[in-house]
Amino acid sequence: MTSPAELLRDFVNTYDVEEDADELSSPAELSLWLRERGLIDAADSAMEGDLMVATRLREGLRHVLIANHDATPYDVSGDLASALRALPMRVTLTDGTPALEPAVAGAPAGLARIAALIPAAHADGSWSRLKVCAESTCQWAFIDSSKNRSRSWCSMRVCGNRSKTRTYRARRRADDPSGHDDQYGETGKEGS
Repeated sequence: MTSPAELLRDFVNTYDVEEDADELSSPAELSLWLRERGLIDAADSAMEGDLMVATRLREGLRHVLIANHDATPYDVSGDLASALRALPMRVTLTDGTPALEPAVAGAPAGLARIAALIPAAHADGSWSRLKVCAESTCQWAFIDSSKNRSRSWCSMRVCGNRSKTRTYRARRRADDPSGHDDQYGETGKEGS
């Protein structure tokens, strides 16, 4: 079974910032994504308005997950606030356990189920581990499994290395008054 944080991560990652690729580029693709995760019934179909709400929800989540890097309070405004207003929910008690349930049907209900994962992730303690990559060209959502919750990048080998290399080069440029950035001089070619 997928945890609340995992499903939230997967939803945010339906848009790949680096590749500018969107899994949810049409109402039909949104319907398929929701259906494959059991969030809507087979007969439910998303409409254009549902796709707009889904995009606002996804990008609003991406924005607030940035705050989880340093545990700063996040501002629920803009896209996320707009999406949450469009997804009415009600509190239910099933066998004495409270839950948020969609107060709508169809694709909006599937999106409301995603929104309901936010308090569920808070409740199970996984929300603070849900982050987006600090590399601005990436912004891939990930679950920080480090002991001290200090991971900043989705991958140290890729995004972490890019960031550290950029920082190193900037420091070298600042330390070298001649402006030479590398061991081969200004051209970057050996023997030039």
